[in-house]
Amino acid sequence: MSRLRSERPAAPLLVSVRSPGEAEAALAGGAAVLDIKEPRRGSLGRADDAVLRAVVARVAGRRPVSAALGELTETGAGLDVPAGLSFVKWGLAGAARLNWRKAFLSRIEQLAQGGTGRGEAPRAVVVAYADAERAGAPSVEEVVAFACEVARTRPAAGGILLVDTFDKRSSSPSGRPLTLLDWLSVPAVTVLCQRCRSAGVRVAMAGSLGVSEVRRLLPARPDWFAVRGVACVQGDRGQEIDADHVRALVRILNTAHWK
Repeated sequence: MSRLRSERPAAPLLVSVRSPGEAEAALAGGAAVLDIKEPRRGSLGRADDAVLRAVVARVAGRRPVSAALGELTETGAGLDVPAGLSFVKWGLAGAARLNWRKAFLSRIEQLAQGGTGRGEAPRAVVVAYADAERAGAPSVEEVVAFACEVARTRPAAGGILLVDTFDKRSSSPSGRPLTLLDWLSVPAVTVLCQRCRSAGVRVAMAGSLGVSEVRRLLPARPDWFAVRGVACVQGDRGQEIDADHVRALVRILNTAHWK
């Protein structure tokens, strides 16, 4: 019994949804966090504002809700984020040679100053693309260092990192879709998560993860596993979220324990 008490459940599941109906399916399957995005617009494609508001209204506080707001280089100086979100995130594609740190810190300040219009400000999530070279993004190392610095200096506003892939269409020579683990090894992800935990950074691990990748990454102990494709009908991220697929993933995580 003492051994069991020393263990804790594995990371909860974050599911990306594109509509109120998908949100209900993810909730029925047991998702811990819902993330709103439009996959047809890219890895972090922003959904229309009407969709953002509709999903937040449908969830009605039952789970935290996050939203992808596109790439930092695509957005203007203003900040227009619907109320009711717990987290918002921007990617850094095309930002490798820009002053992306200053731009991201500006977003954090806008959120802290009530840039969402009303209610509690969401926390800012910085995204590291494992395939950074393809994305024209800063390296994973650079983004991890930045996330750790934000956690130290602005713990209430940031300190959250998403590790994802930018290119969702490429496949291996055998035709298998590329995943996070084609760019980062399990030991590298484990070291990354250890470093972030030590710095007070919470980590969501994404990147076209399937059941096999989730199982292999469990020892790395991220704070969340973030998925879409594997939670959809036929495992296709362009299809609808399926509650049974979500439920199966949640079952895997609920039966895995870390010491």
